[in-house]
Amino acid sequence: MKDIFELMGRIFIAFVFIYEALDALVFFQKTKATMTVYGLTWNQDLVLTTLISILILGGIMVLIGYYSGIGSFLLLLYWLPYTLIVYSFWNDPVELQRLHALYFMRNLALCGGLMLLLANGAGKYSIKKTFVYYETSQIILFKKE
Repeated sequence: MKDIFELMGRIFIAFVFIYEALDALVFFQKTKATMTVYGLTWNQDLVLTTLISILILGGIMVLIGYYSGIGSFLLLLYWLPYTLIVYSFWNDPVELQRLHALYFMRNLALCGGLMLLLANGAGKYSIKKTFVYYETSQIILFKKE
């Protein structure tokens, strides 16, 4: 059961970031306008394209379990600063503080999930484990005595 939960957790976490990347890609101009509102004006096309690439690459790595630690690290590099910039509830007007505090805590929980994945690995059901199993079985099958 633990292995199934690890797989489902990876799928749920990965879909958050893959959706975020697709949303930013589809609404590229609106995302750039939002970046301007938050004061991120330096070379927006390059920054946004790089962030979308990081989200897609990290999300896929987490999803399939291939170097999921690197994928988790890439996603943390994006998600922690994003959370601190967008949901800085301590700087928001009083009417938005409660809502942004909830979003801030939700994003911190997602960071915690990424850190757990970084610490514990992808688990039994991952592409990397499949490759290791395949290579090991090939060595056993063709071993000369």
